[in-house]
Amino acid sequence: SVSEALAASAEGIGLFRTEFLFFGRDEAPTVDEQVAAYRQVFDAFAGKRVIMRTLDAGADKPLAFVTTAGEANPALGVRGDRRPWRRPELLEDQRRAIAVAASSTSAIVQVRAPMIDTPDEAIDFAHRCARLELPSVGVMIETPAAAITAPEIFSVVDFVSLGTNDLAQYTMAADRELGDLALLNDPWQPAVLRMMRLAFSAGAAVDKPVSVCGEAAADPLLAAVLVGLGASSLSVSPRALGHVSSLLSDVTFAECRAAAAEAVGSRTAQAARAAAAVELRS
Repeated sequence: SVSEALAASAEGIGLFRTEFLFFGRDEAPTVDEQVAAYRQVFDAFAGKRVIMRTLDAGADKPLAFVTTAGEANPALGVRGDRRPWRRPELLEDQRRAIAVAASSTSAIVQVRAPMIDTPDEAIDFAHRCARLELPSVGVMIETPAAAITAPEIFSVVDFVSLGTNDLAQYTMAADRELGDLALLNDPWQPAVLRMMRLAFSAGAAVDKPVSVCGEAAADPLLAAVLVGLGASSLSVSPRALGHVSSLLSDVTFAECRAAAAEAVGSRTAQAARAAAAVELRS
């Protein structure tokens, strides 16, 4: 919540999950309702950065008035920025509400789209935001397709954010909702770390930021590895903020880079974590 983030001395909001405003309803909230909700958050973080993720309905976040019942593979279905294929007005209204709320606040508002796979999708999102005069536009990198084409995506957006939960799921072809596949969905998997490295490298090449959200950044040891790979910022829950901050304050950037190199070069998730722990003395 906003109060928990403020109490934990958060420097802003790295991931505002706007779909929570849509849950438990028979229809989408009106533009006015959304403006009021977003403005309250912006005002609470005056002068600080707030990154809004547009509606990510579907998969593990179904909405009664949006999600198609009986979709065989919802994680591979119409979700995130694919939603306008069926209900284009939902995201148009949401972007307009964000723009209106942002116009009367000192918060540094950024907007990013989830479930982007291609540069053309990133171009379309950026153009739609530009028409509303939203100044800072980014996308989520959550699929191998987006990670591989990150250089092209970066040519049309200001920043990207790594959604580590989904990136692990799609890289390893392992449903994140199935407990039996938890070992494959481990963000320490070297294949997942190497996918992240593609995005970090693309951002570094054009001097644009790559932030990280998802459960990975809440692991202090892995947070240090992500910094070593090139993460410009980390988005974690208020509960994890203190632990992550404590470890990062005790290590150097050179140690983070060394830990990242060892982890990425490992053969297994267990070996990656162990190697990083040695480099970071944790």
